[in-house]
Amino acid sequence: MPNRPNIILIVADDMGYGDFGLYSRGRVHTPALDQFAQDSLRLTQHYAGSAVCSPSRAALLTGRYPIRTGAITPQETLGYDRIALDEATIADSFAAAGYATGMVGKWHNGALDPAYHPNARGFEEFIGFRGGWMDYYDWWLDRNGSIEGGDGRYLTDVLTEEAVSFVNRHRNGPFFLMVTYNAPHSPLQAPEEVVRRYAEQGHSRGIALTYAMIEVMDRGVASIRQAVRDVGVENDTIFMFTSDNGPAFMLRDDQVPEGVSIDTRRFNCGLNGAKGTVYEGGIRVPMLLSWPNGLPPGRDVAELVHFTDWLPTLTAAAGVERVGDKPLDGLDVMASLRGDGSARSSAFWQWNGYSPVGETNAAVRDGDWKLVRPAIDIAFASEADSGLADRYVELDIRYKYERENVPEIAEWPEPVRRMPDKLPEPQLFNLADDPGEVNDLAAQEPTRARTMRDALDSWFEEVESERRAITAENRHPQPIAARFE
Repeated sequence: MPNRPNIILIVADDMGYGDFGLYSRGRVHTPALDQFAQDSLRLTQHYAGSAVCSPSRAALLTGRYPIRTGAITPQETLGYDRIALDEATIADSFAAAGYATGMVGKWHNGALDPAYHPNARGFEEFIGFRGGWMDYYDWWLDRNGSIEGGDGRYLTDVLTEEAVSFVNRHRNGPFFLMVTYNAPHSPLQAPEEVVRRYAEQGHSRGIALTYAMIEVMDRGVASIRQAVRDVGVENDTIFMFTSDNGPAFMLRDDQVPEGVSIDTRRFNCGLNGAKGTVYEGGIRVPMLLSWPNGLPPGRDVAELVHFTDWLPTLTAAAGVERVGDKPLDGLDVMASLRGDGSARSSAFWQWNGYSPVGETNAAVRDGDWKLVRPAIDIAFASEADSGLADRYVELDIRYKYERENVPEIAEWPEPVRRMPDKLPEPQLFNLADDPGEVNDLAAQEPTRARTMRDALDSWFEEVESERRAITAENRHPQPIAARFE
């Protein structure tokens, strides 16, 4: 077994289980991923760090629950996408150990302010975009701090070429490369010749665009795998493919072409929910992993694995000493990958817009059991607060298109919100019997439900206290508006 394997971690954006040909009963054409799945370990209970991108990626990068790190939402012009500067990333550890470290694609853990640039967070090479999404044709990219304009090529293909170039340049290794495609995240755009085939199969225009975006990314995965073979390091490379959260089923008008429905609901293997929710459809995500010299191929891994587990697992596999002294939430799951036992039995999630609120959209796994606090529609306290929220959305959109006009995060306060008087009761599911989360067993298992609710509340209090301690340092020194008026 090699002491210093190369690592390639590919992260799709808003891709669910149903977006693979292998799992979708042929709905989408992904021959490269389907073949990779046959050759690799297939993690069937693998979970993202959050229901949305920025906090989920923070969990992957730090090995810690994202609320602890300050990366709580994708709201980049609020600074809420940022990983606090006293956090160490997985790239910090590999760079310190002599690895060449690179990221190609979407960052979204500090879109604004050079202190949060990938080059300052352990990635020696970066070519991509720092915000949450980018036009696939009219793009601009940041290459190690310098802005490059687009040339009309399809962005997914550009990112693939950059990833292949990194592999070729660092063929003598060892290297750690993250390829963070933005497909199939909006805006929905894809080469028409690919879209046409899905439209002819009867899919709506929005779904046809989505599947076409995935198919082009699949070609990119094939090219990167081939590059690894061509330079002769396939056996010594840990090659991974996952998604940052589940599929997005409802978009905004500005995220779809004119006349295309914002409803992109599609097959997702019967999982409940989608991006933005802590039901399985929002947080259970694919993970394919191969390491010819280190792990047996072609096997399902049914143990619970969480995004936070990859930092301790990969550094241990490479014999790399972890940088940073903050306690990790992740565990080394190599024994699970080898079929020698389970590393964890529990995990936690929580997400809502703006500052975290523990009573909404939160979940805990305990063995086969999962407790969910359903999402609550938290109203703004006044019309002024609602207007302030609209200004933040407008500013986030403007940043994507007019980056020169949005150089810093906003100086406005966070909108104040009001919780409803009555909260929905937590729901309890046995995922072994009910992976679709159809049957709420809370009334039948009141003691278990109460114990898991208390554990979830205690966890949230702990991580939120840690976040509040670093909030002033992680964004403008503004008073944060209270969650409740």
